[in-house]
Amino acid sequence: MDLYQEAKEIIIKAGEQVLERNGIEEIKEKGKADYVTAVDFQVQQLIFKKLLELDDSIQFLGEEKDNEEIDFHKNIWILDPVDGTTNLIHDFQHSVISLAYYEQGKVQFGIVYNPFSKELFEAKLGEGAYRNGEKIKVSQNENLSECLIGMGTAPTYRQNADTNFKRMRNVYDGCQDIRRIGSAALELCYVACGRLDGFFEENLKIWDYAAGKLLVQEAGGQVEILENKVIASNPAIMEAFKKIVME
Repeated sequence: MDLYQEAKEIIIKAGEQVLERNGIEEIKEKGKADYVTAVDFQVQQLIFKKLLELDDSIQFLGEEKDNEEIDFHKNIWILDPVDGTTNLIHDFQHSVISLAYYEQGKVQFGIVYNPFSKELFEAKLGEGAYRNGEKIKVSQNENLSECLIGMGTAPTYRQNADTNFKRMRNVYDGCQDIRRIGSAALELCYVACGRLDGFFEENLKIWDYAAGKLLVQEAGGQVEILENKVIASNPAIMEAFKKIVME
């Protein structure tokens, strides 16, 4: 059995539930600007049920569950059932399912699917990154001034807003322009395929970036996680970009 191919089929099928948005009005606020809907729970339940049928020995780490029992010495599915829940609530259509498979201390493959655009981003360790079957690469821009940069606002940490927006202004002053999409997993995919030259956000969780991190790296990019900050870019601008966001 090919876990990778089976997992892709499960994710694509689960995307239908995201599109339907059934239960989107059932919203719970987990924290400030941190929401979960019935859709999140339904998608997670469906995916975990199908993955369990493939191999019941693999652990499940998901955004909408208690993960205290997870043993990182063993194999793990890492799932964000809806990355971009606020987008989904507003039907902004930039919400994705992000799944990574972790084994032997590394993410072995990652899958990110946007059912609205029908774009499937995927990567296997050591085998490159792909969008809908076509190989992708990070951008080739060498100067930050030429670059389009994705910046997260970390909305659940409003107490850091002044620092975050000062950092955003510093990046804005040094690059061509900035974007805020509202899904870290999707923005990492956009770095992987060259739509964005770089991406930064702090206070992300492993389910936000596990799959996207591998995609960027397999597309020739770099990802660093420093002091709970995720920095991703093409290699040429990494040092300049990192210098600004870490100031």
